[in-house]
Amino acid sequence: MQAKLYAYLKKGSLPDVLICEDAAEAQQLRDLCRFKEIDAVVLPDFRATWLDDLRPFSEELSQMAEALRSYYEADKKPLVIAPFKSLLFPLPKTNLLRTKQIAFGDRLDLSGLKTELLHWGYSFVDLVEMEGEVSFRGDIIDVFAPGTESPYRISLFDDEIEQIKAFEVETQRTVGEELEGFELHSAPYAFDEAGYERIVAAVEASTSDSFVKDIDSLGFWYLDGDAENFLEGKKVAAVKRLDAMIGEAYTLNTPQVEATDFESVAVLPEDDRVKALAVTDVKTLLEVHPNKKVTIIASSDAQLKQAGIFDTKGITVKRSGEIVNLITDTELIISLNKPVRKKRRRKSSLLLDDLKPGDYVVHEEHGVGIFEAIEQAEILGSVRDFIAIKYQGDERVLLPVENLDAIDRYIAGAGAPPVLDRLGKGSFGRLKEKVKKRLFEIASEIVNTAAQRALISAPVIETDAKEVQAFQSRAGFEYTEDQARSIAEIIAEVGSGHVMDRLLSGDVGFGKTEVAMNAMFAAASAGYQSAVIVPTTLLSSQHFASLKERFAEYDFHIAKIDRFVTPKVKKAVEAGLADGSIDMVVGTHALFGTKFAKLGLVVIDEEHKFGVKQKEKLKTLYEKTHLLTMSATPIPRSLNQALSSIKTLSTLMTPPGERQGVRTFVKAYDEKLVKEVILRELRRGGQVFYVYNSIDHMPIKLGELKAILPDLRILMLHSQVGAVETEKELLKFQAGEYDLMLATSIIESGIHMPRVNTMIIDGADRFGIADLHQLRGRVGRGHTEGFAYFIVEDKELITEEAKKRLVALESNSFLGSGSVLAYHDLEIRGGGNLVGDAQSGHIKNIGYSLYLRMLEDAIKELSNKKETPKAKVDLKLAVSAYISDELVAEDRLRLELYRRLSLCETPTEVYEIEEEVTERFGRPDGPTKQFFELMVIKLMGLEKHIKMLSSYGQNITIEYLNGSKEFVNADSKDDDDIIKAVLHYLRTAKPKVL
Repeated sequence: MQAKLYAYLKKGSLPDVLICEDAAEAQQLRDLCRFKEIDAVVLPDFRATWLDDLRPFSEELSQMAEALRSYYEADKKPLVIAPFKSLLFPLPKTNLLRTKQIAFGDRLDLSGLKTELLHWGYSFVDLVEMEGEVSFRGDIIDVFAPGTESPYRISLFDDEIEQIKAFEVETQRTVGEELEGFELHSAPYAFDEAGYERIVAAVEASTSDSFVKDIDSLGFWYLDGDAENFLEGKKVAAVKRLDAMIGEAYTLNTPQVEATDFESVAVLPEDDRVKALAVTDVKTLLEVHPNKKVTIIASSDAQLKQAGIFDTKGITVKRSGEIVNLITDTELIISLNKPVRKKRRRKSSLLLDDLKPGDYVVHEEHGVGIFEAIEQAEILGSVRDFIAIKYQGDERVLLPVENLDAIDRYIAGAGAPPVLDRLGKGSFGRLKEKVKKRLFEIASEIVNTAAQRALISAPVIETDAKEVQAFQSRAGFEYTEDQARSIAEIIAEVGSGHVMDRLLSGDVGFGKTEVAMNAMFAAASAGYQSAVIVPTTLLSSQHFASLKERFAEYDFHIAKIDRFVTPKVKKAVEAGLADGSIDMVVGTHALFGTKFAKLGLVVIDEEHKFGVKQKEKLKTLYEKTHLLTMSATPIPRSLNQALSSIKTLSTLMTPPGERQGVRTFVKAYDEKLVKEVILRELRRGGQVFYVYNSIDHMPIKLGELKAILPDLRILMLHSQVGAVETEKELLKFQAGEYDLMLATSIIESGIHMPRVNTMIIDGADRFGIADLHQLRGRVGRGHTEGFAYFIVEDKELITEEAKKRLVALESNSFLGSGSVLAYHDLEIRGGGNLVGDAQSGHIKNIGYSLYLRMLEDAIKELSNKKETPKAKVDLKLAVSAYISDELVAEDRLRLELYRRLSLCETPTEVYEIEEEVTERFGRPDGPTKQFFELMVIKLMGLEKHIKMLSSYGQNITIEYLNGSKEFVNADSKDDDDIIKAVLHYLRTAKPKVL
């Protein structure tokens, strides 16, 4: 593409609009324009079809508006580079793309501003995380304008702006200097009141099957007079014929731009004198073409040195970030830059409490109950906030919010809801003791195995850094930071002389296998054998194919043993492993007992899927070799710390740069929709997952699909199909013998099928947010864009909460911080995987969170790192203290603050959160300020070994853990005097000796 445009530009002509095929081509053309110092704007690759729900395309619509805005506002119109499909629809005129200046000292009419921002397309939220969101909180306004690097926080004094600062999405804290002002852009379109009402009416009357009919989902289709054929009257060129670009995704009923005669669009001609250049060795290229004019593009001197170029005499060096590699009969243009990774959307790192009335929780002393609400109660004349939890027989516990760390959300996997515990019967205490006993057995196994391995002298696998670097350069992609770090950790450990026992955790598709293959390469290069052990034949086949492909250029002998190899082949492989002629082997438990000549590394994938006896065999068979265990689910942070004392851990948290997002749609069930979705995937040579979570009704669903598409080759799988049959059928599916897999959510983990890039989830409202987030991660795993369709039977019958969650997933904005929540749920389940399915009964009784906390305690105790049980201070001070709902209006934000405060370990942490609250919500009022002081009193009381602090009138009693008491008088019985007296005592009194 660049070669064609370069030749075209040499002739001195420049079109107004240059049409290309997709975003990748647009990027290449923009790089060339920048290199040639030609002003250009790039339209995004907008691939929606007529009347599609546009929530999944919100990013492209925002980018479209920003590109058009910069085009309309430019005095000299830049070249527009546009993927063909982005020009199929009329685009918004300049009157819809408004900008408003916000400056220090301005006076704001808050009511008018709210109305204006509503008409300008802003979403009103309690926590601003994404472009186009705004939050009004008293005298503080947070707004994230499209096209800006950061969101801004506006602080008001009455109606006057007294401060403007940028803030970070991750922490919600302001950064940098105060600003004089900023530009507030429409998000994406700005309507006046009449235009807004017109478009709302048009959207509500739409015939679209959009799940929710509003401006965000359908507004673009009804811009009417506010949109125009962008190509009309412009000189248009294309990099190739347009009929070759249309593709099958667009049907004839799409109202394409008719006013343009596409036949008259000029097509850039081929020119043999300009060719694209594949750059591998820059120095050799320069030597081969000594007489050509050479231009090298590099963003830094370091890049020149890395390429071995120290003398730039006779070379033009351009300092910039473009990638242009061309050769002509007189010129050589070489870029040393690498593709820039697309910035991933940042999310708040705050784990917002998503507790809703009706959710199950686990109290560490009372057991499983139902969260009802945050309730205010008056006790001894003071007002406090409590968490109301309902137990069996409608009995209730009111938990003071400062002790919120005593409860966790109940998570125990799929299945029937838990049985509520009964208060006061001691049954939960007995259950905990029973679980604790079993956990000590598990923990002692883990600790003993680790202790035994620590005494073993391991094979020293020495590596040649240059060889490893060369191996990595052949991967065909750039490693993520996590991958590079994990590889460095593993290579350092296998060369240390100590036996490695490392857990590598990361989602499927995040590159665990590539990390493991670096370790295997190091072992093979040092003369050691490697074995990859997996629980299923399917995984065995996947890994074997991956190893054969990755090590194709090396003289390594790779083999496979599983139930599908013949006895003759198995015998030959075993002989090759015994005499050392085979370097790497992949296999299932069929590998157990095999003799190796020089085994240096064992990689175990999906260890939790092996049975208990198989796990025991693994430990004994390979106790003298380096061990790398791979897990597809994340490990909880707390357990991570406990395990780190006995095994090493590496985590892959970053998806590969080339991985595309999954376009997600929420739809009501419609046979025509299902048919079109399946056919579209088949047309692009792919396969489909159809998730349906009722085994009993699955044959009926199979019949429905066959009725819609009689020739469709369907595989039906669920937990009642035998393991051998499942493996055989999965291998057939992987080989392309089926078009669609109808399955329960068993496909949620462990399956990597790059050809499956469309998923339909039937009855999506019955899944949790974490399940949906995990399921849709099964598609869109490579360079192909994935599609996920969340189908509900009747959208009128599902709850508002389920509807909100689905729509939030559709637009990739997981209800504020739902992505973090989803990851948190998965993380906890990953800990469940670590201890195995046999523990599911115990986990169901007390929930994952408490179970893993107890496991962590058991491991610490057996490793002689037991912490003393955390003492508690009973606060019975007659003081009104709570986070006021006038300051923080949303329950979930108050819960988040209460939980974070309950987890504080020092007064400094409390003061930091108080400072953050002042910045995010405004100056704390009386009850809120007193709550912060109460939390400081609680922590200082712990330091002084105090058991209880109580007050009656102005008399204060301090009772210590050793039974002694002291008495203090406040100046009055007013709240502030009581707090002042207690703080003074705590700051001056010496701790009692226990």
